[in-house]
Amino acid sequence: MSDASKVSTGKPKVGGAAYRAPLGTALPTDATTALAAAYQQLGYISEDGLTNAFSKETEEIKAWGGDTVGTPTKSKKDTFKFKLIESMNVEVLKSVYGTGNVTEENGLKTVHCNSNEEEYAWVFELVLKGNVAKRIVVPDAGISEMGEIVYKDDEPIGYELTIAALPDANGDTHIEYISAS
Repeated sequence: MSDASKVSTGKPKVGGAAYRAPLGTALPTDATTALAAAYQQLGYISEDGLTNAFSKETEEIKAWGGDTVGTPTKSKKDTFKFKLIESMNVEVLKSVYGTGNVTEENGLKTVHCNSNEEEYAWVFELVLKGNVAKRIVVPDAGISEMGEIVYKDDEPIGYELTIAALPDANGDTHIEYISAS
């Protein structure tokens, strides 16, 4: 039977929804326990929110006569897309350009743009209908795509990122935790 109480939207957790930490930082194992101190809060995300694309490519195995007798997975891709709009936040800049490529001293931020790549642990925190907490944990992901940076007087400067989730020791590319209602 259909149940409208099970339909929800996903809003950002008040105080921040996107976090990153160095690989090896303790990963959360539920929807509500405080994150380890190493997780850096990344501020506002654009009104487009967070998009998760989880796709699999399979290959059909055909038997003589044309019957499909198997569809093994050929590849799997798990990505998250979001736009960080706190362009003056040093932690946002480190997320985009790499921790070692961004410095801040006496208020002066210096950003080195190069091909150095870093992977992080990422956490996204949402609030569902009925104040239910949802936490998405991405144990290991690097930036796979970055959108154009637009400088206009009627639009916030932002960094549109797509991160590609890599499998952890258990083969998980991300884990979702949803609190009891």
